[in-house]
Amino acid sequence: MNRIYKAKLSLAQIFNMSIGFLGIQMGFALQNGNASRILQTFGADVEHLSLFWLAAPLTGMIVQPIIGHYSDRTWNKLGRRRPYFLGGAIFTAIALVLMPNSAVLTAILPPLVIGAGMLMIMDASINVTMEPFRALIADNLSSEQRSLGFSIQTFLIGLGAVIGSWLPYILAEYVGITKVAEVGFVPDNVIYSFYVGAFVLIVSILWTVCTTKEYTPEELANFDEPSTELAVEEASKKSFFTGLLYDIKHMPVVMKQLGLVQFFSWFALFLMWVFTTPAIAEHIYDVKSGDTTSLGYADAANWVGVLFGIYNAVSAIYALFLPRIARRIGQKSTHACSLLVGGVALSSIYLINDPTVLVISMIGVGIAWGSILAMPYAILSDSLPTKKMGVYMGLFNFFITFPQIVSGVIGGYLVKYAFSGQTVFALVSAGGLMILAAISVLRIKATRTA
Repeated sequence: MNRIYKAKLSLAQIFNMSIGFLGIQMGFALQNGNASRILQTFGADVEHLSLFWLAAPLTGMIVQPIIGHYSDRTWNKLGRRRPYFLGGAIFTAIALVLMPNSAVLTAILPPLVIGAGMLMIMDASINVTMEPFRALIADNLSSEQRSLGFSIQTFLIGLGAVIGSWLPYILAEYVGITKVAEVGFVPDNVIYSFYVGAFVLIVSILWTVCTTKEYTPEELANFDEPSTELAVEEASKKSFFTGLLYDIKHMPVVMKQLGLVQFFSWFALFLMWVFTTPAIAEHIYDVKSGDTTSLGYADAANWVGVLFGIYNAVSAIYALFLPRIARRIGQKSTHACSLLVGGVALSSIYLINDPTVLVISMIGVGIAWGSILAMPYAILSDSLPTKKMGVYMGLFNFFITFPQIVSGVIGGYLVKYAFSGQTVFALVSAGGLMILAAISVLRIKATRTA
């Protein structure tokens, strides 16, 4: 049988296919930049923050392989992947509206419980939305265009994250919306930011749904290498759990090799997301631990949002250069160098006393983040059969969620007992882990250059 090759898509087509990630990452950035702040507002102790954040990776570990499995087997009027990220976007938008307003629902449950529950619902919904988007890029693009596709996706992720991260600061400092609130309530600038995020998420997802076509199952079957077709066909006849065990057993070698890299990378990222706000507040703004109502804490938290926006902006710009860099020095070297820069940048925060100098550190973090969002998927996708793209992308998420779970379980204890409550050392540790990730990349053998 003659193989049929995928059509080369224009830049505009790839952009339309990926623009939903703008809204997804805007919601994700609002969660990352403000979840610790919201949970502390509702009464969470700093050493318990990482435990609340466990909701995110736990739901991702459960949801993504299931969504990947069933999206591989779905075909209806909306297509293969689009039904899942449309449904996930709707639930994510609802959670974005409800989470910062958890304090008004105290007649039902304590606000801390409601806030943590909304965090879990939001992250489960984001995972439902995100995994099919990763698979969609691999479905619709040939191997020659996948580095470009994941780079454009990373650019839009960065852009969405910049908007989401900066919104609370912009609304407070330039629009005049209040940035402080009564004890137990979230400030209005944060609440309105979540409303805007929900709106942009729905609009961007609908844009992708309406402008993007998917290959039919019959067309996708013709893109597989002949050697993979029989194994994939046999696996597709199995039940969900039997098929999942089969897929794990036959996991590509490249996927296993990337596991250690992902472990160190995402352990570091989780520490950064959870502890940056209290670390900056205490280490640079001289805010006492546990203080969440002072103007100093509000300024620190808003500035963290700006810093997160900066590293996401850098990642968006850097993503545009990744395909060219990877072609010149290889995917493996590109990822290793990027992680090394990010590790040094994170560790340097301990030496900084001026909030504005933190911008330099965030530039380094942005370089690592841009590579983390693109290069592992570009390396992996060429080794996956088309018919199993969804389930393997979902299983690959295990290497993202597991390190976050480990980080969430022990992170608070590290801060409390190993670091004597000094959260800045969590960021220094994150830098060291990212350097280990860079070293681990060099162990990958079965890679191909872009």
